[in-house]
Amino acid sequence: MLIDATAVPADRGGVGRYVDSLLAALDADGTRLAVACQPRDAELYASIAPHTDVVPAAEAVATRTARLTWEQTTLPLLVRRLGVDVLHSPHYTTPLANPAASVVTLHDATFFTNPAVHSPVKARFFRAWTRTALRRATLCIVPSEATAAELARSVGADRARMPVMYHGVDPDRFHPPTPEEVQAVRERLSLHDQPYVAFLGALEPRKNVPALIRGFTLACQGRGDSPALVLAGQPGWDTRVERALEAVPHRIRVIRAGYLPFEQLAGFLGGADVVAYPSLGEGFGLPVLEAMACGAAVLTTRRLSLPEVGGDAVAYCGVGAGDIAAGLTELLDDPARRAALAAAAQRRAKEFTWAACAAQHRTAFDRAHHIHLRTR
Repeated sequence: MLIDATAVPADRGGVGRYVDSLLAALDADGTRLAVACQPRDAELYASIAPHTDVVPAAEAVATRTARLTWEQTTLPLLVRRLGVDVLHSPHYTTPLANPAASVVTLHDATFFTNPAVHSPVKARFFRAWTRTALRRATLCIVPSEATAAELARSVGADRARMPVMYHGVDPDRFHPPTPEEVQAVRERLSLHDQPYVAFLGALEPRKNVPALIRGFTLACQGRGDSPALVLAGQPGWDTRVERALEAVPHRIRVIRAGYLPFEQLAGFLGGADVVAYPSLGEGFGLPVLEAMACGAAVLTTRRLSLPEVGGDAVAYCGVGAGDIAAGLTELLDDPARRAALAAAAQRRAKEFTWAACAAQHRTAFDRAHHIHLRTR
């Protein structure tokens, strides 16, 4: 087995957490593995997957163009040199001349179903590579039934060749926080004793942050003990965020926290009165699961995969500002409801493990290898 991790960015967003956690779980389970990676990640993978052969890409692969060139030219040679049976490409693209069985992970279908929430260049790129992967790969892994259904509906993908494998959650990083972990976040954000509503994610159109800001403002009207809204995550390209922020009254506090280090995420998510994630649609929804594991009362939407993750352990709202305001108001006014959701969320989050995810991947790798042997 060779996993191509060269597409993982330095900032460990959802794809990075998926690849890192999957690799560690496969290694721990005894799967014979090699991983190709960016030189900067070689030490990390050697530590989290000590039984895995770590192969840093020799060429400069930091840019997308350079990485894709390496993927199409050098990676197939590496597959041959290592005698690889199955190549796993965990982020849409894969070598067109791969001599081994090919497994590709397709993380969501919103490039087809809601392209307006992506940049035009990104949408075109991932639509093209999704079609290519569905046509050429032995199997394509998807993280939810919703993604499988959307790909089948949008591009006629064969459901039988798209096994669904839910992500897991890392309990060492995402857990009900200690008082000290919560206090560290409060000090970092200068929150003092003020309660807060948390959002974690890139500020991109799909995350629906402008509607969250407007909904939060509505929920705070007439409230004497207004919480703060804390927006944590990398800045995106949603220009409507700034306009929404400019319209917030001065007495209402909205904090742009930017990137928070991993060691502070449990304190941030678990210390919030509510974690709000009013997304317009996700392929899986890892931030929701991670907030649940931290014992948060989560407010999200029923779009695409999110109910598969949240089940009955989260609260739901529509995607408009008024809907979000109503959902926030209900939770902020009902501590008992928040406590019940927090307890249910912790129980449900335990059902999503990287060990189970790795076992499903291993089954898919074996299946892909057998299909490849029959058809070559």
